[in-house]
Amino acid sequence: MFTTELLDSPLESGRNITLVEFSHIYVGILNYYDLIISKLFRGTRVDIDDCLALVKNKKSDIDIAQLAGRFKETASYDIAENKVNNNLDNFLKLVDSI
Repeated sequence: MFTTELLDSPLESGRNITLVEFSHIYVGILNYYDLIISKLFRGTRVDIDDCLALVKNKKSDIDIAQLAGRFKETASYDIAENKVNNNLDNFLKLVDSI
């Protein structure tokens, strides 16, 4: 059987953000890039507003060029690649205005 991993696992070091950690329990959340990508794929107004707020508040932690590259790589696996890339283009225009 042939299998391939398309994207990096969010469980890998640096691919998630620790929320809380106890001796036997770790709770992590998606990193900023993957969180924004997942919300922009859906592309509702609320999702876009959430992404804009995150970029505004964490601007020093988010490299927009890196975000765009990771987004386009992820979009290349989607059947609606053009649609989700349009979501990114619209988002980037809004980011330029903040």
